[in-house]
Amino acid sequence: MAKNDRGMVTGDPVTYQIPAPAGGVQMETFIPWTLVKRGVRRQVITPIDAPEHFEKEAVVERSARKQVKVSPSVRALGLAHYWQRLLDEGKYRSLTDIAATEGVDLSQASRTAQLTRLAPEIVESCFSDRLGAPKLEQLARVSLAGTWADQSSLIRNKPQGR
Repeated sequence: MAKNDRGMVTGDPVTYQIPAPAGGVQMETFIPWTLVKRGVRRQVITPIDAPEHFEKEAVVERSARKQVKVSPSVRALGLAHYWQRLLDEGKYRSLTDIAATEGVDLSQASRTAQLTRLAPEIVESCFSDRLGAPKLEQLARVSLAGTWADQSSLIRNKPQGR
């Protein structure tokens, strides 16, 4: 477990001392759960005597997490916009630097970065649960088209599956 998980593993109270500029106040937190390591992931287990509303919230959260299915196209879109933000903020000078840091081929990084130029309705269709949502290969080809109208017509005219 990480060093910051101290006290949280068993649900014991953790006391933090706030430095003098903030008034030198002592704060104590208590959260009634246990953190269990399951392989690489961590899982929260609520105690048996926990209030009933905690259990209901946990069930709702678990079901919501299971319903969300992230497709490869959504992941690629997120990665492309993340890389664009890194470039805009000046954390990296070029896509070559990002590709080297991420450990991906420059051509793959370039194809992924082009997804930031997609039309908004195409991006929205990727997030919908419809069966006709465009696949990642289609998005890579369509992103090369100049205008958003051209991109939309290419998506409408292309067959969805192979």
